[in-house]
Amino acid sequence: MSQSGAQAAAFFRDVALERTVWFVRDDAGSPAPMDSSGRRSAPFWSTAARAKRAAELWGGNLRAESLTLDHWRNAELPDLADGQLLVGINWSGPRLVGWSFTVPEVINRLTHALGESSPGPAPASG
Repeated sequence: MSQSGAQAAAFFRDVALERTVWFVRDDAGSPAPMDSSGRRSAPFWSTAARAKRAAELWGGNLRAESLTLDHWRNAELPDLADGQLLVGINWSGPRLVGWSFTVPEVINRLTHALGESSPGPAPASG
């Protein structure tokens, strides 16, 4: 498994266990870097230590803050989907790199990590 793959697996495992998600922000908001394809990612981490390390690497007045899993899942993820942002997962290393997923991919992986059953496809209307 790649380093990014291992970090992603750790994210979902840790978040399912601790039921907390971490992000970094300053008074103006959170960074949402653009990738090479022109899409922005909102990064999140599974532990306070990971988020604090990211804040230190990015510098400025960034600080680590937490969200409950329920709030992240029910409020933040829908907002990210509405804004067409990707979700960065446990970015690490000196350049803060890692995988980013679409919101539906995150929900699917989170559902699996929590041991919940996935909702089936919506019934056809007619």
